[in-house]
Amino acid sequence: MNPAPLSAPLKTPSAPEPLAVAVAMSGGVDSSVAAALLVEQGHRVVGVHMKLSPPAEHAPRPASCCSLDDALDARLVCAKLGIPFVVLDFQQRFQAAVVDPFCKSYGQGKTPNPCVLCNQHIKSRALLAEVRRLGCTHLATGHYAAVRQGPANRWQLIKPADQARDQTYFLFGTPAEELPFLLFPLAGLEKPEARRLAANLGFGTWDKPDSQEICFVPDDYRAFVESRGGGTPPGDLVDTTGRVLGRHQGLHRYTVGQRKGLGLSSPQPLYVVRLDAATNRVVVGEESELWVESFQVEGVNWVSIEAPQAPLEVLVRVRSTHEGQTGRVIPQPNGTARVVLRQPVRGVTPGQAAVFYQENVLLGGGWILPEAP
Repeated sequence: MNPAPLSAPLKTPSAPEPLAVAVAMSGGVDSSVAAALLVEQGHRVVGVHMKLSPPAEHAPRPASCCSLDDALDARLVCAKLGIPFVVLDFQQRFQAAVVDPFCKSYGQGKTPNPCVLCNQHIKSRALLAEVRRLGCTHLATGHYAAVRQGPANRWQLIKPADQARDQTYFLFGTPAEELPFLLFPLAGLEKPEARRLAANLGFGTWDKPDSQEICFVPDDYRAFVESRGGGTPPGDLVDTTGRVLGRHQGLHRYTVGQRKGLGLSSPQPLYVVRLDAATNRVVVGEESELWVESFQVEGVNWVSIEAPQAPLEVLVRVRSTHEGQTGRVIPQPNGTARVVLRQPVRGVTPGQAAVFYQENVLLGGGWILPEAP
């Protein structure tokens, strides 16, 4: 059954003939509309839903993206579109590539970003390999992002039309060689338009809330980390001179910039400024000590350009909601780099991603490292 005609054109790289496309169907509104747009364009479409977490530890929740209810919603959308629906068991891969590193990071004094890991290792590399076994040449997702061919026919990852919904930050780890095979049908849409299209097509996902939580954590991430041995024991809570002020309850229960829940009394507000995994200490200081002008990153991935050999002027985003700060990326050996900002930025957090842009092009990014005391 073909969907009703859509008012919005497909915003993907042009193709001389219909493609065989697998759409990663999360059960949300965005992936639903992505599938509908591709069907409307005449592509041969297969809906693919990834089973990521066992039901026993992942009860259905409205803000989740991989519950049993989401699988049903994805199946119903595919039935309405008249396209095949396939469920892939990615539980072991997801555990090894996302959940285990997530838990381990907290014991290293980091605050991890599992969504970036999932997009890098599961929703691009592993899923693209799997859908090729199904006979598909391309993989589409409901991300608000876009790809294009830039200079010297190099494929680039760029920001979407709706920059308020820009999700390129979460895609910085995408292998460059995979960009020609990735489609982002929502590149030219704004979120309200996507919901309207879903409603017009009779999709039950049209008013589904956006995912906000960590999809594999049932409730409290701290208890989740502790249950998997990723936390640390209690230790000293100190100021930046090393003076002991109290005790902390485990590094995994704190993050850089945190003010509440420290259990301290001070004439000036105190914030977590560093998590020292080597000594199992939480270091606190005044708000002014949260501002950072330079930091180190590792695991740098250059997705839209060749790895630079000299310092590069860029806009740096240090979290998904950060508008960005201008600065330089100084390449170093073994996939590391030094980032030097023109103006200090508050709350640069080890374990999060620093992502580099020039205008609308995402050049690459890396993982923020803890600084030496």
